[in-house]
Amino acid sequence: MKKNTVLNAQLSQTIASLGHTDSLTICDAGLPIPMQVERIDLALTAGVPSFLQTFNAIVAEMFVERAVLAEEIKDKNPKILTALLNAFAQLEQAQGNQIQIDYISHEQFKQHSQLSKGIVRSGEFSPYANVILYSGVPF
Repeated sequence: MKKNTVLNAQLSQTIASLGHTDSLTICDAGLPIPMQVERIDLALTAGVPSFLQTFNAIVAEMFVERAVLAEEIKDKNPKILTALLNAFAQLEQAQGNQIQIDYISHEQFKQHSQLSKGIVRSGEFSPYANVILYSGVPF
């Protein structure tokens, strides 16, 4: 049995299967998840686990080179955005790379998320708490 980081078998397997430029979406409880994309549903109750808890667990095991956020997060959820940008800054230091962050409309975000290897649903109940992470390589 794994003793730390991601214990969820489905999520751990999905992270391990990511290759360079593959993407993984982390979303709030409300983002629509299409049938053709693997759903990794971690939501238990409102707020559990939070978006940031889910994000932090995933990036502890994933090398991130790029992230995509919905433009609307800037106005509708600045608290999550600030925490996320701080987390990316720390992740850049830990990984030794610069993470490209792009903003697109929420409608475009939903379309891009359909290309992800998986969509991880958190219990987050705040708007636009969603990110698409693109895998890099640590060499």
